[in-house]
Amino acid sequence: MTTLAPFAPTPLPATLEPGLPPTALAPMQDVTTLPFMRTVAKRGAPDWFFTEYFRVHETSRLEPHILASITENDTGRPVFAQLIGESLVDLARTARELAKHPIAGVDLNLGCPAPKVYRKNVGGGLLRDPARVDEILGVLRAECPGRFTVKMRIGFETTDFFDRLLESVNRHRVDLLSVHGRTVKEMYRAEVHYDWIGHAVQRARCPVLANGNVTSAAKARWVLAETGATGLMIGRAAIRNPWIFRQIREISSGRPVFQPTLGDVREYIDDLRISTSTPEIPDRIQGSRLKKFLNFVGQSVDAEGKFLYDMRRAEGLMALMRVCDQYLVDGDRAKQPFPAEAYPGLVARPNREEAIEVEPAACALFSEEERTALPS
Repeated sequence: MTTLAPFAPTPLPATLEPGLPPTALAPMQDVTTLPFMRTVAKRGAPDWFFTEYFRVHETSRLEPHILASITENDTGRPVFAQLIGESLVDLARTARELAKHPIAGVDLNLGCPAPKVYRKNVGGGLLRDPARVDEILGVLRAECPGRFTVKMRIGFETTDFFDRLLESVNRHRVDLLSVHGRTVKEMYRAEVHYDWIGHAVQRARCPVLANGNVTSAAKARWVLAETGATGLMIGRAAIRNPWIFRQIREISSGRPVFQPTLGDVREYIDDLRISTSTPEIPDRIQGSRLKKFLNFVGQSVDAEGKFLYDMRRAEGLMALMRVCDQYLVDGDRAKQPFPAEAYPGLVARPNREEAIEVEPAACALFSEEERTALPS
């Protein structure tokens, strides 16, 4: 076995409350934009943000709207820039370009489970090729004088290469490892293998963030105890409940945990509508975009799923807002508590509005048409 030289990871950015487990908003395509970061920060920011991934290839350039989430970010929180790709030359070039901007570090995506992504041998697809991963980590480590971090799953279809991948993480002195406790093929529906996250905690020489089904402050506390992870990375649960980062700090410090109401949720929806729209976006597209987020929010509105049913069938933005009012503020609903967990059996379907169950999109919420209408 190769003996590794002593290694001290680059210190991570300061957390909002020293001594508490760090939290991060997971990178999500079409979600972790600057407007969404601001919307979440208004309700209790995570310690760190991660951008949507910058696509890296021979002709790639830093996408302006993703770069804006770094250069125009006024939340006061550090932002890591995520890359996805497999070209060594172009990954190195992009890392050098990003170093000119105020990033907290460069993060490599080794986990995106979307078939259209992994078929190109990037994201989660690279987990089938640990030798290539080792090459990429070596190149990026050499190009990143500051923090270099990795987000990965526990394997592509099995965990056969997981230890080998962790050895590469150690060999190339990765400063922070975020582990989603599922394989690529398990997408988002399988149970999270928290034991494998714990395995990474034991084997990695850097801090580890646990990722996968961290759905509430109480679940966060359990995941930390179960895995021994340094902190937590949270994605879809933060779309449903943007107060989760504040709640985790509160439960971790023994303070009363903030209880949002349905009225608070209605205000959150208004912020989503206002902050992510521009006058030129057609009403149809704006309503469709908002439904992508409401698919997650609606999992905690009513146990029968009536809000989800009516929301998905609302035609136009005004009709959609009327549905929100009906279920969230009409009568005395505004004062009712918003549950910490999703109701059992309610499934978010951000890319379909028919009453059939489909696999949720892995890495993106919006269609190409909707994506072109995104504000920069």
